[in-house]
Amino acid sequence: MAMVVAQHRESSSSGSIEKHLDSGKYVRYTAEQVEALERVYAECPKPSSLRRQQLIRECPILSNIEPKQIKVWFQNRRCREKQRKEASRLQTVNRKLTAMNKLLMEENDRLQKQVSQLVCENGFMRQQLHTTSAATTDASCDSVVTTPQHSMKDANNPAGLLSIAEETLTEFLSKATGTAVDWVQMPGMKPGPDSVGIFAISQSCSGVAARACGLVSLEPTKIAEILKDRLSWFRDCRSLEVFTMFPAGNGGTIELVYIQTYAPTTLAPARDFWTLRYTTSLENGSLVLCERSLSGSGTGPNPAAAAQFVRGEMLPSGYLIRPCEGGGSIIHIVDHLNLEAWSVPEVLRPLYESSKVVAQKMTIAALRYIRQIAQETSGEVVYGLGRQPAVLRTFSQRLSRGFNDAVNGFNDDGWTVLNCDGAEDVIIAVNSTKNLSGTSNPASSLTFLGGILCAKASMLLQNVPPAVLVRFLREHRSEWADFNVDAYSAASLKAGTYAYPGMRPTRFTGSQIIMPLGHTIEHEEMLEVIRLEGHSLAQEDAFVSRDIHLLQICSGIDENAVGACSELIFAPIDEMFPDDAPLVPSGFRIIPLDSKPGDKKDTVVTNRTLDLTSGFEVGPATTQGADASSSHNTRSVLTIAFQFPFDSSLQDNVAVMARQYVRSVISSVQRVAMAISPSGINPSVGAKLSPGSPEAVTLAHWICQSYSYYLGSDLLRSDSLAGDMMLKQLWHHQDAILCCSLKSLPVFIFANQAGLDMLETTLVALQDITLDKIFDESGRKALCADFAKLMEQGFAYLPAGICMSTMGRHVSYDQAIAWKVLTGEDNTVHCLAFSFINWSFV
Repeated sequence: MAMVVAQHRESSSSGSIEKHLDSGKYVRYTAEQVEALERVYAECPKPSSLRRQQLIRECPILSNIEPKQIKVWFQNRRCREKQRKEASRLQTVNRKLTAMNKLLMEENDRLQKQVSQLVCENGFMRQQLHTTSAATTDASCDSVVTTPQHSMKDANNPAGLLSIAEETLTEFLSKATGTAVDWVQMPGMKPGPDSVGIFAISQSCSGVAARACGLVSLEPTKIAEILKDRLSWFRDCRSLEVFTMFPAGNGGTIELVYIQTYAPTTLAPARDFWTLRYTTSLENGSLVLCERSLSGSGTGPNPAAAAQFVRGEMLPSGYLIRPCEGGGSIIHIVDHLNLEAWSVPEVLRPLYESSKVVAQKMTIAALRYIRQIAQETSGEVVYGLGRQPAVLRTFSQRLSRGFNDAVNGFNDDGWTVLNCDGAEDVIIAVNSTKNLSGTSNPASSLTFLGGILCAKASMLLQNVPPAVLVRFLREHRSEWADFNVDAYSAASLKAGTYAYPGMRPTRFTGSQIIMPLGHTIEHEEMLEVIRLEGHSLAQEDAFVSRDIHLLQICSGIDENAVGACSELIFAPIDEMFPDDAPLVPSGFRIIPLDSKPGDKKDTVVTNRTLDLTSGFEVGPATTQGADASSSHNTRSVLTIAFQFPFDSSLQDNVAVMARQYVRSVISSVQRVAMAISPSGINPSVGAKLSPGSPEAVTLAHWICQSYSYYLGSDLLRSDSLAGDMMLKQLWHHQDAILCCSLKSLPVFIFANQAGLDMLETTLVALQDITLDKIFDESGRKALCADFAKLMEQGFAYLPAGICMSTMGRHVSYDQAIAWKVLTGEDNTVHCLAFSFINWSFV
C-alpha cells in the first residue's frame, strides 16, 4: 500500500514538473506583441495576475499567449533592465577609476620630479658647504643665491598684458602639474575612489597656497563657466566686476577683474584684489583659466568704498580643465595668495597665514561645488520639501551673504556704527536703507520698516572644538536663545504685526523640530527649517499657537576637517515661505586658529573665553611671558552677529534690547564652551565640576572607593588606576554614572560622558536637573521604597525601568545601582551615586 502511494506521488510530481516546463517554455514574440508588452512595462514593470489577465483580454494579439508566459516575459524584462543598469553603473565606475588612475600616475610623476629636484638641491648645498671660506665670502658667489628678476611689463597696453598673461600661464602650470611649489598632502584628506579629489597645501613658499585635482562629470566649458562665477561658490566673495575684456591673439581672452572679499570676523579689515584673468586653450585640448594680481590702483566703481579694504595679492593661480575620454573632465585647481597678515591683530595672524584655511574656503569649496552641480545635473540629488536644488543653493548663499554683510558692515551698503565710548564689547550698527527682498520683486520687500539694527561681537575661545560647540548650539537652542526675541524678529517681518518684546509674552515649550531641506554632497553643510513651539501667555489667546519657523544653515560639524570654520546661521521665515522670502540672518561663526608648538604669544588662561575687542593692536609682534604648559592649547575665534528689524520710532529701545541680548548670548556661550571644553574634564587643570564640589580627581576617587567598599567589587576594570587615569576611565565608562546632592530636593552635581548622553544635557545644565525629574512614576516609587535601605546599608539595586532625558525622550535601562559616596577624610556622606546599566533610548 505504501509503495502504491509513493508511486502515485512520484507520477503526480513529474506531471506537475512537465506541465510547468511546458507552460514556461520559450515563446517567440512578434514585434507587435513586444510593443504592446513594452507599453505595459513602461507603466507598470511588475503587473499583478489580474492585470496580466486583463492585458490578454484587452490585446487580441496576446490571446495566444498564456498568463504564465507573460509573467515570465515581465520577469525577464526586469532582469534585463537590472543588468543594463548594472552594466551602465560599472562602466561609469570604470571610467572614473581609469581617470583617477591617470590622475594618480601624474601625481606620482610630479612627486618623483620633486624628489629628483630635492636631491639635486641637496647635492648643490653639499658642494657649497665644501667650498673654502674665502670662496663663500667672495662677491662672485652672490649670483648663486640671487633669483632672476622678471622684467617689468607694461600693464597699460594690450601687448604688455598679453606678455603678463603668458607668464602667468607658465607659472600657474608649473604649480598645477610641476614642482614650483613644495606641496604636501592636506591633513585628513586622503585620496580614494570615493573622495572628492586629491588636496595639497604649500609647505614653504611665499604667501599661502592650496592645490586640488579631481574628476568631474561635466564638460570643460561648463566647468569654466561655473568657476568664473565666483560669487556662486566662494562664500567670502562680496563682489566681482570685470572692467576690461579683450581677445588675445591666440584665441583666448584677457580680463581685468576687481574682487572684494568679506572679512571673517569683526576684528580685521576685508580684502580686495585687482587681477588679470587669462582664459585660453592648450594644444592638448585642455582649457585654462589663470589669474594674478596687477600692480595698479584699480579700485572698482567706488574708490571711497575701497578705502575699507586692504589690498591683497593673488600670485599666479587658476584652473586647468582637461577633457576625459567617455565624458567628464579632470580639473586642477591652484589658489596662491598673500593676504597681508601684518594688517590684522597678532592673535589673528595664523588665520591669514594658514594654507589650510585657504584650501577649505576656496580650493576644496570650488571642487565640491562643481561636484554638487554635476550630481544635480545627473538627477542624483533628492529635492527637499518640493524645492529645486538651485533654490536651496540660493537660500544658503543668501543666508551666508546676509550674515557676512552684518559682520562687515560696509558703509556703501548703508551701515553706520552708533556712537559709543570705545569700551563697548558689543558693536551696534544701523542700516536704514537695507532692502529685505530676496529678489527684485517689490511685493516681497518690506519698505515700511525703519531699517535693520545689528549687534555683533567677537571673542577668543580656548580649548573648545568648533564643531562640538556648533553642534551643541544647533541641538540645544534653549540653552542660549530667548524665545521672545525670536518671536519679536519673526513678528517684525510680518506686515501689520510689529511689536516690541514684552508686548505679547510667550512661553517657549523647549521643543524644537528640525526639518531637513538639503545638504551638500559630503554633508559638510546642511540647510534646514527649525520649528520652535510656543504658546501665548495672554489669557484671551492662551491656546493660540505661537510657533516660530527659522531657515538655518549649519556647517563645519566634522571634527576631522582641518582648517574648516563652523557656522550656524538662521533667519525667521513664514511657515510657507516663498522662494524670494525676505531673510534677516543672524548666527555664529567659529574659526580655528593654527598655533605652532611652543608659541607663547597671546597665551590666555586655560579653560576661559576672552573678549577680543579689548587690547588688540595691529603692528609688530610683542613677546610676553606665559606658562609653557598652555602653549599647545588650541584656540578659535567666535564671531556673533544678530540682526533686528526695527521701526524708526523704536530704534533706541531696540538698540538697548539688542546689546543686552547679545551679551546674554555671549555669557551662555561662555558657559557652554567651558562645559564642553576637553580641559573641563582634564584633572591637570584642577577645574571644579560645580561650585563647592571637590576637584574632579578627588570626586572620581571617592566614587570608585565607595563603590568597592559597599558592593565588594571594583567599578573600574583595572585596580591599578590612580589620579588622572582613574578620572579618565570613569569619564569614558560605558554605563551612565551620575551623582546627586543630599538635599531636600536633590540635584545632580556630576555625570560622566555616558550620563550626559543619556540625559541629553551638559555639565553646566546638569546642575539644574533634580533627581525626581528623570524617573517615571514607577521609577520614583521603586526609589522611594529602597531609599531607607540605601541610607541604611549604603547601597541598593533598583529594578529595570524607564527614565526621561531633558529632551523628553524615554530611556530604558536593565538595572540601576545606587550607593553612598563617602569623603576620604572623615567618611561623611558627600553625595549619592547612580549607575544605569545597559541604557538605551526607546
